Amino acid sequence: MAYAVEIEPALAPEDAEPFALPGRDAPAMPRPIPDAPLPRIRLAPRPRRSRSPAILPREPALFPWLARRFAPGEATVWTGPRTALEPILELLYAGSARARGRISLLEGANRFHPYRVGELGRSLGVDATETLRRIRLARAFTAYQMVALVDGWAAEVRRHRPTLLVAHELPALFAADEVPDDERVALLRHVARVLRALADRVRAPLLVTLAPGGLARFPGLAEEGPRWCDYLSFVRGPSTVRVHALRDDGRLTLIPRAGGQRGIEEFGSPSNEEVIAWGAPPRRTARRSRSG
Repeated sequence: MAYAVEIEPALAPEDAEPFALPGRDAPAMPRPIPDAPLPRIRLAPRPRRSRSPAILPREPALFPWLARRFAPGEATVWTGPRTALEPILELLYAGSARARGRISLLEGANRFHPYRVGELGRSLGVDATETLRRIRLARAFTAYQMVALVDGWAAEVRRHRPTLLVAHELPALFAADEVPDDERVALLRHVARVLRALADRVRAPLLVTLAPGGLARFPGLAEEGPRWCDYLSFVRGPSTVRVHALRDDGRLTLIPRAGGQRGIEEFGSPSNEEVIAWGAPPRRTARRSRSG
């Protein structure tokens, strides 16, 4: 039996557990959330024969779909509610370990769950300790700490040469009351400029994750930040996660599928929407107790 990723209903609280045991009766689901309007974004030009960096394995099918939307020296922006975005982000961490990649993660929202990421790595055949060893995490608790971490990020990545940079919800800390509005804008514009210099220098793909509306709360990212490879918006539908990629108008629906089951996604679609069933191997949900 394969493990299926099941997403909680769209009206669940932000901190709800995004993974559930397969076979659980599905609750009544609200109607799918409509796609949010996209901001005006300028994507970097893409050569016809550009190759995606090998930051994820070739299977399951979710990973190649995501990998096509990264490019060295450019930023890929993910935005959406945490309960839609974070399950895919954690799968990205595990998939990177499966591909023997190394992630440098700057965490601005204190949302990294090592046990969950380790177990996902184990479900892909990677020891949990090895999965976590391939993620170097720097965590800030104030806006000023975040600025210092961003300023020192270039020196960190020169020492440890990651295959993927991840900036997770950097603007979250700048919304604190102790940061004046004018100073907040100046600091975030500084962060955006440093991210651009970092991406240009390191030539590794950069993933920037934002909460809904986060682009408006990150002044300077679109104008002074790194060149953008793609912009992916995440929404939650009935037992699904839906993703819209701006560059090619690609649309993905990630659905739960138990091992051995077959679905209509096998027959393809004439539209630009892809449906991918997630059927990773089973993962442990509890640890055996030891006597004595």
